[in-house]
Amino acid sequence: MAREPARDRAAPEPLDERVAETQLLALGHLNNLLGYHIAQAAVSTDELYERHLGQPLGLRKAEYSLLMLILANGPLAPKRLAQALALSAPNMTLLLDRLQERGLLRRERSQVDRRSQNVLLTGEGERIAQAGGVAAEPMEQALFDRLSAAEHAMLIELLRKVAQR
Repeated sequence: MAREPARDRAAPEPLDERVAETQLLALGHLNNLLGYHIAQAAVSTDELYERHLGQPLGLRKAEYSLLMLILANGPLAPKRLAQALALSAPNMTLLLDRLQERGLLRRERSQVDRRSQNVLLTGEGERIAQAGGVAAEPMEQALFDRLSAAEHAMLIELLRKVAQR
């Protein structure tokens, strides 16, 4: 007499396909994994970014962030930008080259240390950065509408803690 294979006791019984399609999946261990929830939130924010900024302005997220940092701070050394954006020096160089080729920024010798360069926005770069700030408002509002003001402030505070290096 043949024995039936042992069943995995943790596996739920199969559901009717029509019912299964409408039910949320159990998350199991994922339920308490911060990285999983951050990744899921990133899917929503990435879609909004592409719709409001990426496609209209032709900017990747790192490019937008770099332009906004320069707009807010004025000329910056590539090393400081790389640290702020958590990019390696080679990746920062590629990013700067790409934006310089587009005419959005330029490099100039530092007045303080003539051996180093600073990165600054061109007129077109400043125009794009300012347009990006305006375009980000409805994107942020779409996210803000999902949270109360206190939740929004708390989320930003918590994400800053998580992002600390």
